[in-house]
Amino acid sequence: MSDVHNGEAAVSNASTTNAAQQDHIDHVVLLLMENHSFDQMLGCLDTVHKGLDGIRNASSKSNDDGKGHTFYPRATSERQMKLDPNHGHAAVLEQLQGDNGGFVRSFATDYPKSSLAARQDVMGYYPLNFLPALHTLGAQFTVCDRWFSSLPGPTWPNRYFALTGTSMGQVEMPSGLDALNPKWYTEQTQDTIFDRLNEAKKTWKIYFYDFPASLLLTNQRRAENLANYRLFNEFFDDAAGPENEFPAFVLIEPKYFGEAQNDDHPPHNIMKAEKLIADTYNALRSNQALWERTLLVVLYDEHGGFFDHVPPPSDAVAPDEHVDAFDFTRLGVRVPAILISPWCDPGVCHVQFDHSSLLKYLTDKWTLGPLGQRVQAAASAGLAIRSIGVARTDTPPFIRVTNQSLIPEHVDLERKSSNGNQHGLNHFADHLHAELDLLAAGLVESAAQLARTETVWIRLKSALGSAMVSFGQWLSKDFYEAQSEREKRTGHAFTRLKQSAANTANAPAAGSTVTPP
Repeated sequence: MSDVHNGEAAVSNASTTNAAQQDHIDHVVLLLMENHSFDQMLGCLDTVHKGLDGIRNASSKSNDDGKGHTFYPRATSERQMKLDPNHGHAAVLEQLQGDNGGFVRSFATDYPKSSLAARQDVMGYYPLNFLPALHTLGAQFTVCDRWFSSLPGPTWPNRYFALTGTSMGQVEMPSGLDALNPKWYTEQTQDTIFDRLNEAKKTWKIYFYDFPASLLLTNQRRAENLANYRLFNEFFDDAAGPENEFPAFVLIEPKYFGEAQNDDHPPHNIMKAEKLIADTYNALRSNQALWERTLLVVLYDEHGGFFDHVPPPSDAVAPDEHVDAFDFTRLGVRVPAILISPWCDPGVCHVQFDHSSLLKYLTDKWTLGPLGQRVQAAASAGLAIRSIGVARTDTPPFIRVTNQSLIPEHVDLERKSSNGNQHGLNHFADHLHAELDLLAAGLVESAAQLARTETVWIRLKSALGSAMVSFGQWLSKDFYEAQSEREKRTGHAFTRLKQSAANTANAPAAGSTVTPP
């Protein structure tokens, strides 16, 4: 059982680069999940791995709700958290006050009529083996018990960090009228890990279900990058194929919408996320040649408002000059992170990581160009990967998640649920549709010129019009039918975008108009 200690991170950049280049990993697969804390999902593994900072160390910690009730970490079997805890930037800063003593109070403030049981769920953790995929993988491979989200805040900025090393100063999600403000979608113009892979001529793909959130990154909407997006069912065919044809880097985006939503966002049944994790592992594990050269990283973007007992460090490096809203020296709450490979031994790594640490490993491994100051200063996730000896042969051959466990207790709760990530992606899809509508009408000659010439007012009116159409559907149609059509419209935005990019790439010489999508 391996046990990598904090002191081992204090090594030179040259040595970590050499180690990454000399290990046996040729393929890295990132499965980026949603909204759960380390204590909640993996804290129970302190009974498996000696020294893991989990529930045993958290047991004496408490939170009060401001109404005279005190709550301690307790085991839970709740598969559907009915209320979604706040995980906005301001709320997370409140949760971290008083030695991580504000989680329940934050929840009670947002849900003043919530039951004591619901408040206890904020402090809940899943007992060992309750989660068939996470707990099996956590017991058999390397758990990182000092992996923090990159900033105290919600999904989008943390996902930006995971793929680019910065959020360009953003710390929140779009909401209300601000959700119609294009700046949320047009200011993420930074270089990404995919740009660096392109420069190094390294292959990559993004597998997704309904709508890929990575499109929020402006560069991903280029034709050459859109060509690397695939529906998730193609992942299984690719994973079963020749090892040398599998991409060097893979991002798997879970399903964000619908009853089959499996991103692990409340209130959906957590077992659906477990099945996605198991399916991903099983596909890689079933191809021995690929498995022996692959690292699977199961990682959560942020904690979702659920309790964790470890205060985040305040010694992080700001990624760039965008520090008006936040100085970016404090990391976010600890999140579940497991490194899975025949070159990762069962055990725990105590090195301080954040999402930039995976980017650090990738840039070291393939000698990629820089991705900002946070990535440059980060400890490499490669510190937990063995580069000597032989590949393990004792890894689980298959992880099963029963069909029975996938049946939600509260079906209507899943069907009616909505969250900030979904709202934001819907608005972003409206934004894309508005641009594509203008393009199809021949108002501009290219998507690049559209970005330069379209006024904020035109964009605002287009997005507002889409919002009003959606509202009309809500009033005039059955709720579920309107919701289904809304999700289809969001998913169709990607299809239109990819087709438009293909048409533009195949268009005649400059001066002629782009073929409408």
